[in-house]
Amino acid sequence: MYKFRSMKVNAPDIRNSDGSTFNGEGDNRLTKIGKFIRKTSIDELPQVLNVLKRDMSLIGPRPDLPEHYEMYTEKEKRKLEVLPGITGYNQAFYRNSVEWKERIKNDIYYIDNISFLMDIKVLLKTIKIIIKREAVFLNTDVQKEKLNEKVG
Repeated sequence: MYKFRSMKVNAPDIRNSDGSTFNGEGDNRLTKIGKFIRKTSIDELPQVLNVLKRDMSLIGPRPDLPEHYEMYTEKEKRKLEVLPGITGYNQAFYRNSVEWKERIKNDIYYIDNISFLMDIKVLLKTIKIIIKREAVFLNTDVQKEKLNEKVG
């Protein structure tokens, strides 16, 4: 999957307790430009190349890291029934405001209810959430402490 680099080279890999990648506004692993491209979602633009190559679709569940596959339940593996998307139901309606397992539940909901109308709703909501810059970062006190301990 293509993306613009938003983090410093050799930045430590910080994970949340659920195994998902840490994503916080005060993350000092981000470059100055990286903070801007994350807030504006510009870092996702190169993924259009993945869509053109047919490795991804415009709308679908966001891809997880390969090592996450081993953490999926049988039901959660359904997430892999469709191509991953640049945006998806979870990103449009929750962005980064829910934990990883909840994101997977939202992905399964999308797969169970996939339709042209659903895709239009996701696309319109995605545009709105990007313009308003809502829920860009999942911020909790625990995550901020974790970041300060590892990068501090």
